[in-house]
Amino acid sequence: MGLLGDDEPPAFRVLNRDGASPFLLTADHAGRVIPRRLEYLGLGEADISRHIGWDIGIAGVTEKLADALGATAILQTYSRLVIDCNRQPHVASAFPVISEATAIPGNKDLTEADKAARQAAIFDPYHAEIARLIGARREPPIYVAMHSFTPVYLGAARPMQVALLYNRNPRLSHILAGLLRAEGKYVVAENEPYRVSDETDYGVPVHAEARGLDYLEIEIRQDLIVDEAGQAEWAGILARLLPLAAETLGEAGG
Repeated sequence: MGLLGDDEPPAFRVLNRDGASPFLLTADHAGRVIPRRLEYLGLGEADISRHIGWDIGIAGVTEKLADALGATAILQTYSRLVIDCNRQPHVASAFPVISEATAIPGNKDLTEADKAARQAAIFDPYHAEIARLIGARREPPIYVAMHSFTPVYLGAARPMQVALLYNRNPRLSHILAGLLRAEGKYVVAENEPYRVSDETDYGVPVHAEARGLDYLEIEIRQDLIVDEAGQAEWAGILARLLPLAAETLGEAGG
């Protein structure tokens, strides 16, 4: 028997599958569903609803941005506490025993079989679909990884409102960061409060950098997108600036 019942949602959903936009949007932490068999991982709904369970607000931003751009988007359904779809499955943080300062009882003493079942049900189908979406393009897409971050982590406030993360190829991130700063009203960070690496990330290194794609990893502070109005505002900002960033990159010789 697999991890997911026949009546439970699939690992991902795709929006605008045939969208003409050059951007491909991904949201690794869009959902917070827990498979029924895992019994909420021993947590309550209050904890699953916190930032430890998902990227608060990013599903709404991604949906609205996909609509505004006419872009294809793929959103992952299940909580990052079940398996983190932006981690290599062999690293400990893919199945966190503690997230921030909260113990995750359902992740304690997992067997390799337990981990493999979660990977087969959630991680593998999601990333296989991303690979299919990229492979179906006539032209290589611009890979846009959509994320959000908590405004306070372990008691430390994070003043930045939006951040651009990158690893080997910072070109498009630098351009978008500059456009956001030029607006004159946003606190913009680069490679803060996180940075991308082969050890800590999956989407950008595996899907974008390994294929030579231009990419962005965007992080928006969660208090700014917790409601629909904030989600619409940030989707509008990005819908306006992302095409300008891509145009600037093209003018610079890509």
